[in-house]
Amino acid sequence: MSFKSFVSMKNSLLLFAFHLPLHGINSEISLQEHGRSSAARPDEKNIDILVTYTDANGAVRTRSINSKDLSTSWVWRYPSDEDGDHKKSSKKPDKFEGSIEHSNGNEIQYGVVVEHKSGSELHPIKLKRQRLRNERRERRTAELIQQDKEIENQIQDAALERAKKLDTTRMGKKNIWRKEYENPNSDSALKLMRDQVIMARAYATIAKAKNEDSLYDSLINHSRENQLAIGEATSDAELQPSALDQAKNMGHVLAAAKDQLYDCMTLARKLRAMLQSAESGLNMLKKRSAFLIQLAAKTVPRPLHCLPLLLTTDFFLQRYEEREFPNKEKLEDPSLFHYAIFSDNVLATSVVVYSTILHAKEPEKHVFHIVTDKLNFPAMKMWFLSNPPASATIHVENVDDFTWLNSSYCPVLRQLESARMIEYYFKAHSLTSHTDNLKYRNPKYLSMLNHLRFYLPEVYPKLEKILFLDDDIVVQKDLTSLWSLNLQGMVNGAVETCKESFHRFDKYLNFSNPKISENFDPHACGWAFGMNVFDLKEWRRRNITGIYHHWQEMNDDRTLWKLGTLPPGLITFYNLTYPLDRSWHVLGLGYDPALNKTEIQKGAVVHYNGNYKPWLDLAIAKYKSYWSRYVMFNNTYLQLCNISE
Repeated sequence: MSFKSFVSMKNSLLLFAFHLPLHGINSEISLQEHGRSSAARPDEKNIDILVTYTDANGAVRTRSINSKDLSTSWVWRYPSDEDGDHKKSSKKPDKFEGSIEHSNGNEIQYGVVVEHKSGSELHPIKLKRQRLRNERRERRTAELIQQDKEIENQIQDAALERAKKLDTTRMGKKNIWRKEYENPNSDSALKLMRDQVIMARAYATIAKAKNEDSLYDSLINHSRENQLAIGEATSDAELQPSALDQAKNMGHVLAAAKDQLYDCMTLARKLRAMLQSAESGLNMLKKRSAFLIQLAAKTVPRPLHCLPLLLTTDFFLQRYEEREFPNKEKLEDPSLFHYAIFSDNVLATSVVVYSTILHAKEPEKHVFHIVTDKLNFPAMKMWFLSNPPASATIHVENVDDFTWLNSSYCPVLRQLESARMIEYYFKAHSLTSHTDNLKYRNPKYLSMLNHLRFYLPEVYPKLEKILFLDDDIVVQKDLTSLWSLNLQGMVNGAVETCKESFHRFDKYLNFSNPKISENFDPHACGWAFGMNVFDLKEWRRRNITGIYHHWQEMNDDRTLWKLGTLPPGLITFYNLTYPLDRSWHVLGLGYDPALNKTEIQKGAVVHYNGNYKPWLDLAIAKYKSYWSRYVMFNNTYLQLCNISE
């Protein structure tokens, strides 16, 4: 707000007016100077300024200011100065800009405007400082721009290097470039429809209880249609085109059900009951799945059943002299490399033999001792007679021909023939009972082929060292150096399995029994059967078979361990096992789908221990090629039995 302020002078009065901002208000201010004539300019250094103004509340206020209190940045501008150059004029103008006429006789009043100095009129030192500040700002700006360019170039170079190393090969569903990975909500519609089905079931039950028959029928029908629309879809891309319309219709029905039936406590109880029912059903399905997996693992597929039948037929069509293998003189030569394979699976045994010979540096020095049961003896023999491995020696025996292996000598055979054990194996059991022990009910535990590994010195009395191989392994490297390995006085050379804590002794043995807890360490490291080097000379010296018999007799009631060969093996070879490097024997291809591919490829022997054997449809697909590459699919017998990749 602007206003005029007037000041009277005692002698000659010279009135100066200028604009000064006060409290945000432009006020016209009078400057009063004493002791000067009207013709002279005022003393700019000592002027009393009386200011009249209105405050924020509208009240009129006065205030006195002396010109010496003003900062040096304020200058005087007279109306007579031309072009605003502040030069004093000696000529008295007739009329002054901003002049105010006063009623006191001949006295003249001059108007003077006080202005703030412009930038060009600042003190030289201040101007220099301002210039230096601007220069520093410019230099800093240039430095920051240069740094940004350098950083950007580094990022681009790093991105280019990373792009060169990036493997963009498609890896099935895990490929990051697949379209379903572009949108994190790619299955949002599918999830919505599944949730709608759950809510429809909950509201349908409530509607039924409240006799809302029409609403109940509508909910059930739409729920059924939703399920049909979903089908076996796992993402939105697999849904039918009409699925979204169905989801909208279901949404309308659920909205109507909510308006009529919604009650928080009732709905919460219903959902809780549905959750408990779903958990019970899931547990039942898990038990059934475990039972069926165990059943499938025990079952011989039709092609594998066909193969021994054809081989057996052809074996008995052979002449007697054609049924024998050559090189019998090598069977007891301790200077050669001897393998022991105990199996009733012809195809699996052939893979073990052929994969071993393929990687052997001197195949003619390798001797394979195969023991099978009476039923598969002709087929096993016929296979290797018709498909002899190059240079290697094959010897096939029937376990029933070992007359010394009888119930009076062998405790486990005596136990297997007992009525209690027969009942344990052959008594009918429901799918929901004893599921934790299903794997111990495998018929392989009834076969002496499984326990024959504890009688190696009796089976091969002339040998000093032997390499034991399971029939579910594949050899990928030359194993010759294992015979020259120094076991340092130990009997068994095996790969330890205590990398994971659950593969220690307490996993397999009952440490609540004092017979176990007083003799063994529960944290002792376990090891694996499947690829074992046995020093038969040390075995005989330490009477390892006698140790096995002792503990087997103590476990007549199966309270020390469940059935199987690994627990008694851990006990029998306790403190007598030499740990081999883990690369010799890679485990888990028969149950673990997350094994390291590099470790598998570097392994000398890979083992399909578990239920998912490579010759079954249950096999883990990505591991099957390690086994199938050694199967002769062009063989006549395999083609007749439809055994293919």
